[in-house]
Amino acid sequence: MQTGHMRSQAPEPINLPPPFTLVRLRESGDAFGHAISIAEESGAGTLAYVGRFDLAEFAVVLEPNEPLRTARRAFYAGLVALSDALRAHAPPNKEITIDWPDAIRVDGGLVGGGRLAWPPSAKENEPPRWLVFGAMIRTVAATEEPGLYPFASALDQEGFGDAGAVQVAESFARHLMLTLDAWQVDGFDHVARDYLGRLSREQHVSHGIATNGDLLLRRIGTDRLERRDLKQAMVLPSWLDPVQGGPRF
Repeated sequence: MQTGHMRSQAPEPINLPPPFTLVRLRESGDAFGHAISIAEESGAGTLAYVGRFDLAEFAVVLEPNEPLRTARRAFYAGLVALSDALRAHAPPNKEITIDWPDAIRVDGGLVGGGRLAWPPSAKENEPPRWLVFGAMIRTVAATEEPGLYPFASALDQEGFGDAGAVQVAESFARHLMLTLDAWQVDGFDHVARDYLGRLSREQHVSHGIATNGDLLLRRIGTDRLERRDLKQAMVLPSWLDPVQGGPRF
């Protein structure tokens, strides 16, 4: 019989590319809230990560150099990077789509989404001191009973194999760098095309993104233009259950 002290299992290491700086929180932590609280002092590239077995939960600090009115479009860059991170680990032919503005689905099942914060005192026509993009993806199903939550899913149910929270966070960081680089080189239109190409399909509707991030919809064959307010839509994340603190079922 061994009498040595029991050792807790070391957390799985997270390898982030430069210039990201990792802030690792305990399982009971709040990555989004913590990133907001340290954004002022920690600076761009700080990535707060919560080590949970059932969720990939992380948030990254950004420092845009354009007015908040247009910088808010970084939300779309974050969603593109998040969906790319899932695509990198998805089985072949697995459909990954976005419900405007913030929810991500895998083969129609809700797995999570993103959200964005900025300083309460930020003015629309001035660069904000920081932005925080937060993400949450359900990696492990809450129940093994099939069909109990027909509109929700998790990566383990969708055949993602060993891809868990660490792998999603690492992949997100790499893809966010690529997406932001493309924005710098080719303009926001590059990001817009990637995002709009992943929206859940609406028949006979074409989409665009306005300079301030609003979604533009035009019914094909008509001159009618519908506008959906991004800032207003982000007040309450559509995918988040505020009571459970995770993606809705």
